[in-house]
Amino acid sequence: MSFIQQQPEELGVLIPILQTRTIKSLICQRSPAGDRQGQSLGKLAGTEAQRASGFPAPSAARRDPGTACSPDAKPAARRGDTEHALLALRKPGRKGAGPRLAGAGKMAAAAAAATNGTGGSSGMEVDAAVPSVMASGVTGSVSVALHPLVILNISDHWIRMRSQEGRPVQVIGALIGKQEGRNIEVMNSFELLSHTVEEKIIIDKEYYYTKEEQFKQVFKELEFLGWYTTGGPPDPSDIHVHKQVCEIIESPLFLKLNPMTKHTDLPVSVFESVIDIINGEATMLFAELTYTLATEEAERIGVDHVARMTATGSGENSTVAEHLIAQHSAIKMLHSRVKLILEYVKASEAGEVPFNHEILREAYALCHCLPVLSTDKFKTDFYDQCNDVGLMAYLGTITKTCNTMNQFVNKFNVLYDRQGIGRRMRGLFF
Repeated sequence: MSFIQQQPEELGVLIPILQTRTIKSLICQRSPAGDRQGQSLGKLAGTEAQRASGFPAPSAARRDPGTACSPDAKPAARRGDTEHALLALRKPGRKGAGPRLAGAGKMAAAAAAATNGTGGSSGMEVDAAVPSVMASGVTGSVSVALHPLVILNISDHWIRMRSQEGRPVQVIGALIGKQEGRNIEVMNSFELLSHTVEEKIIIDKEYYYTKEEQFKQVFKELEFLGWYTTGGPPDPSDIHVHKQVCEIIESPLFLKLNPMTKHTDLPVSVFESVIDIINGEATMLFAELTYTLATEEAERIGVDHVARMTATGSGENSTVAEHLIAQHSAIKMLHSRVKLILEYVKASEAGEVPFNHEILREAYALCHCLPVLSTDKFKTDFYDQCNDVGLMAYLGTITKTCNTMNQFVNKFNVLYDRQGIGRRMRGLFF
């Protein structure tokens, strides 16, 4: 018990194993000798627990539920099960955990139904109604913090590929960041090469290893966390790609961005892989995770700059117009506040309101912050600067007018030459 208390972050690995042991005990309570249905379900649950723990299968005495749970079984077999479950706790973090068991609760319900004599068909009917790639009733095992830089990188990747191909395409890339226990921070991303073979996407792993080595030289503290793609809800093709990523890192994250959505919410979803039992077979499914946005100072400045940028064709919403509108609003607010202070001073002097020396001292200090310049030199410099600004604007207008006139002359010459050639050609035939 003390070992479990020292490793609270690893309980996600132990829970499926303990649930599997509970299922075996329920099956043995129904049939001490172990009938065929109970043995099949117990073997299947034990196999999935071994996959989740990442350790080789135990001995035959522990693998067979009818033998392990029978009264004649040796206590050493049960101690071996406990030791095997505790060894799973020593697996390091998320990398060695592997996909979680999502169907442990459903298998327990099926075992309980078998105990009541109703059989396990009802549990399989529930599984058949669940979508093929999404696990239902599964809560996330990790907390994810997503940086806006990742979303900007994915958007830029998709826009560039769409411009090159002339149509919307699916892009694939890698996610990198930091992990501390069950807290994952996705900080950056890079693109991945992929090929389509028989309508299936194949990731170029050699390209991934090259990019990973390059990123390690610059960002030594970042590690590979998962992959991303674009499109709608997850489908079986995503499962196929996710299995390839699982060969690089166990239990990777999966981020999907939908660039074609019309909703105002952030079109980003994050998933993790789980193992569920569907029609008696172990199937990899996706479980959606909740995430939060984590920004740094540089990211906030960049996102604010991108949000302020508009299309160049809309002159009324240009960056210059927005800047001037902001300046006008600030000056208007300053004028209203100064007018309010002036009215208060006049009312205090007339005796309409009582004197507040603190407010009067602040008003006096405000008046002496920026002294009014009314000297002749200030007026001369001010008018010179106004003339310079007006002259620059005038020169810009003249340059634009000359360019327009030059284009007009060029078009006129082209049209005149065509008409002259036409008249000369007609003269040859008459």
